[in-house]
Amino acid sequence: MKERHIIFILLIILSISLMGFTIYKGIVSWGSNSSNNSTEVVKDISEEFSDEKLETEIVEEPKISNIRLLAVGDIMFHSPQYKAAYDSTSQAYDFYPTFRHIESYIKEADIALGNFETVTAGDHVPFQGYPRFNTPKESLMALKDVGFNILSTANNHSLDHGKDGLVNTIKNIQEYGMKNIGTYKEKDTPILVEEIENIKFGFLSYTYGLNGMDFTLTEDELSFMVNLIDEEKIKVDIEKTKELGVDLTVVFIHWGNEYHREPSTYQIELGEKMVEWGANIILGSHPHVIQNSQIIHKDGKDNFIIYSMGNFLSNQRMDTTGNSYTEDGVMVSIEIEKDFSSGETLIKNIYYIPTWVHKYRDNDKLFFEILPIKDLFEEKIDVAISDTLKNRIKKSYDDTMEKMTQN
Repeated sequence: MKERHIIFILLIILSISLMGFTIYKGIVSWGSNSSNNSTEVVKDISEEFSDEKLETEIVEEPKISNIRLLAVGDIMFHSPQYKAAYDSTSQAYDFYPTFRHIESYIKEADIALGNFETVTAGDHVPFQGYPRFNTPKESLMALKDVGFNILSTANNHSLDHGKDGLVNTIKNIQEYGMKNIGTYKEKDTPILVEEIENIKFGFLSYTYGLNGMDFTLTEDELSFMVNLIDEEKIKVDIEKTKELGVDLTVVFIHWGNEYHREPSTYQIELGEKMVEWGANIILGSHPHVIQNSQIIHKDGKDNFIIYSMGNFLSNQRMDTTGNSYTEDGVMVSIEIEKDFSSGETLIKNIYYIPTWVHKYRDNDKLFFEILPIKDLFEEKIDVAISDTLKNRIKKSYDDTMEKMTQN
């Protein structure tokens, strides 16, 4: 009986072994009658679990660019200013000291622009201030040296010295390596498009009028040499910037009522229309005082308007105009971010840097300096100011910030 049991157990073990071999063979040759194909199946399985496939997949962070655009208001040169810049020893003009305290802000920006409210017609025409400005071209050299890139030249003083003044101003701006918007030497001048950190900007500029100097150009010349405010033209130009593939459209516009601290109904209506047409940043000049800023939400994004940035540089002040608000200026620094994974470009942050022009005498010589007010009170710049003047400057700061939209 023992022997039968042993034989029976051996038969069971043999049967199981044969079944296992058949199952293994079935797995290897499943779906194919060819031993070559069987190898391919095994190869596919090994590839699926290769070292390369088992490595942790590296997920790339979305690429993001951040840049800063900085804008200032009216840059004017009344006669006391260019006279103060004259060095009788070298018989040359040096405007750099006027801008030395704000140079770091300008140079920190990726794009810096302002309204150049004068012309540089040349020294064959007498230098003069209001009402028909003509400024030494060294003023442009100083603006370039402190970091400005683009100057808006469409304003009511664009034709103070006619066609020659307009053309020479553009040539001088280009000579110093800067660019201008709003006035042009030639027909069909392309819209200015600048690309920084793979973010593309379109720049436009317009003025409400030309102080009656329109007659210095022919009708044909007037049609392309100065951008006058024309709603249909502005709408078409904004649409053109989008066709050029810009991420943001910036409009510099000379408008509004002089010395009015509130924007007019017309300014507000036109500003809102420009945003509706596709403008993203609207920078106002001309009133010579600070006006409100505003954020307009459209299509899930913020768009920005400042109706007037006031006087960045001028001889207008309480002493000369009887209006203390003409002393107020503001640098607007706009942080812009582009997310390349979504393709969206957004206004991320807006910073306001109030400024004040310090006019003073030292050893009987006149000086003008643009002061960043916060730096003055935090003693980051070394400027001797009386307590009486400090109170006046503090009021200027408060008056400016009262008008600024907090974002």
